[in-house]
Amino acid sequence: MSGPLVLALESSCDETGLAIVEGGRRIHANVVASQVALHAATGGIVPEVAARAHLRWIVPVMDEAWAAAGVTWDDIDAVTVTYGPGLAGSLLVGVNFAKALAWVHDKPLVGVNHLEGHVYASWLLDPDEPEHAEPAFPLVALVVSGGHTFLAEMRDHLTYRLLGQTVDDAAGEAFDKVGSLLGLGYPAGAQVERLAREGRSGRFDFPRPMLREGYAFSFSGLKTAVLTRLRDTDKTDPKVRADAAASFEAAIVDVLAAKCMQALEREGLERLVVAGGVGANTRLRSRLIGEAQERGGRVFFPPLRLCTDNGAMIAFAAALKYPQGDAGDAAFPVFPRWDLAAAAQSTPRR
Repeated sequence: MSGPLVLALESSCDETGLAIVEGGRRIHANVVASQVALHAATGGIVPEVAARAHLRWIVPVMDEAWAAAGVTWDDIDAVTVTYGPGLAGSLLVGVNFAKALAWVHDKPLVGVNHLEGHVYASWLLDPDEPEHAEPAFPLVALVVSGGHTFLAEMRDHLTYRLLGQTVDDAAGEAFDKVGSLLGLGYPAGAQVERLAREGRSGRFDFPRPMLREGYAFSFSGLKTAVLTRLRDTDKTDPKVRADAAASFEAAIVDVLAAKCMQALEREGLERLVVAGGVGANTRLRSRLIGEAQERGGRVFFPPLRLCTDNGAMIAFAAALKYPQGDAGDAAFPVFPRWDLAAAAQSTPRR
């Protein structure tokens, strides 16, 4: 595989990720230091604690990536980093570390939007994985994570048209809060899924918010519905907890699947790319694959380990932008080594 060899950093939230990727696709190394155990005691991410943990782990993570990839700075063509959205302190650690590396080693610096990185996770290849076809355009992209839920149309690389997004909470946020109501640990998404396998999804008739209202999502009311129903039942009963988890998961999947199929039909498209941590959910994957196949379509998912935050997912967009220089308003630009700033509140690109 030819193409630039990129050193990619991701530190938008609570994962310190650094990867070395060739041509945007072929992963040579992808190291992630997780902070899950650190934040479990507080049941959620404390931004200042997350930022300090990034400072602690970013150099060891880079050292491990160098050892795994077996390359040197002479082989690296560019440095790329997530510059937003995310937690301001976490982003600043990654952005300033990347700026220092690019300055010292005289490499171009490429800023990538975190959400853009998630979308491109489905294009990546492991070190020994055989080449296979990339998702072909045009397509619909669903980004569904702890902080974001939205649908976008892509007619080409680095070109996005926002179709709709959540008006309040993200789907992953709802999973975490419901997991907390059920007495599960942090993060709760995978634990809710495991508990749901033991329950009956028809026991609780939870709402399907905005199911028939275009491409917009809303999950705050669903969280409230779960809270209200659990107040009226014995939530210490293992069967009640399992049934509540299954019923909640079914409601989330119904909404996500309906919106995705609606987008494919209305936009006249056949391919769907799913990205983000909630994209690892087994029920969602099975549902989307089945419904897309019934319509003659196809769904692309990243491997489970690439659904959550990691450095490799940032590299593909960077490899596209690197030879372009400043790509203008259609994409996020390549910055001078000293002129990249964190953008904690940046939104999905239209």
